[in-house]
Amino acid sequence: FPPAVFPLSCVVQNYSWGKVGLESEVAKLVASGDPLVQIQPDQPYAELWMGAHPRGDALIRDNRIPQKTLGQWIADNPACLGAKVKDAFQGQLPFLFKVLSVNTALSIQAHPNKELAAKLHAQFPEHYPDANHKPEMAIALTPFEGMCGFRPVEEIVSFLQNVPELRALIGEVAAEQLERSGSDDPRGVSAALRVCFTRLMKSEKKFFVDQLNMLVKRISQEVAEGKDTSGSNGDLLLRLHSQYPGDIGCFTIYFLNLVRLEPGEAMFLGANEPHAYLHGDCVEIMACSDNTVRAGLTPKFIDVLTLCEMLNYTPAPSSSKIFPAAQSQLDPNVYLYDPPVPDFTIMRIEIPASIKLYLISAMDSASILLVIQGTAVGTSTAAASEMSLHRGSVLFISANESISLHLSSPDGMLLFRACCLL
Repeated sequence: FPPAVFPLSCVVQNYSWGKVGLESEVAKLVASGDPLVQIQPDQPYAELWMGAHPRGDALIRDNRIPQKTLGQWIADNPACLGAKVKDAFQGQLPFLFKVLSVNTALSIQAHPNKELAAKLHAQFPEHYPDANHKPEMAIALTPFEGMCGFRPVEEIVSFLQNVPELRALIGEVAAEQLERSGSDDPRGVSAALRVCFTRLMKSEKKFFVDQLNMLVKRISQEVAEGKDTSGSNGDLLLRLHSQYPGDIGCFTIYFLNLVRLEPGEAMFLGANEPHAYLHGDCVEIMACSDNTVRAGLTPKFIDVLTLCEMLNYTPAPSSSKIFPAAQSQLDPNVYLYDPPVPDFTIMRIEIPASIKLYLISAMDSASILLVIQGTAVGTSTAAASEMSLHRGSVLFISANESISLHLSSPDGMLLFRACCLL
């Protein structure tokens, strides 16, 4: 039999928003995963793609396997996905697993549901390359900040009252409509929120640049005078404005929750949820799609109309955006992040130093294993030979195969395993 468990060499994406050189968790993982890789100190290392995406198909690091990439190998051995996964996802790996190292903000974006994705792809294939939805989940590796979902209305109203430049862009009528909307009428609140956000995002370029400059000038003066600018979300405004001067996205901080994740905490981004990652390192998993509707904090194609139409205008506190992990009933070392979509699940595996032999158990799904810390020798009946595992190692594990880890690190191991639990 050809080996069904093998190490991967994964593709790095050097997007400009990434952390630079060895500041980047992506670069650190790549450097420890493969000592021959040279890390360029002035180059951004934004994303590590672990999967079979055509724009970043992982290379197989096992010269006994004739196929060069994971995508080719899965195409030739579709049973490796597991019977249910293979049937449900037409012989494709249903997820893309990533590490992200974010230095400057990513664009304000949302991902369409399946219905909208199919429509956008049919109309504008050059901007929307496929017909799939793209839910995603991020789990912090270092303290991580992002914006996600609409804030509670009272927070937005407070900003409308404290930030005259914001109120000017939205207009008195829309602002008052939001102020008057009552919590007993959620549809009325969502409608008012939609009007306010759409007015902001569609405001005339010259007008919003003037208002933004006035706001930045005013907050900079208040900071210089030692005043508290939290009522205007001053720190974040100045930070985003320094990254994307004159960008309408700077104003979205008054509408969207700021979510801070500690290592191990997660956020799940369902269809139509507005979000933007701001800073930090995370592992991320998503359905295999490139469909992103953007509207600010980006030099890329923006589609304000589609974004404002599609968003989920349900206000909720930022604490509600943190997605809980559940400790596995079967194995206390495993924490499951199992979101409400079929495409993917992540397991965080924390093996304490007291355990010297640990079994990565078999499951009815292909999976990808990433080592964040610790060292071990892995053996499997499905692997060609024993595998040395250390920080930055990535393994592909076919469905129904297991691996025995012989741990050799004094402080245990931390692993993430991406899979599809149907």
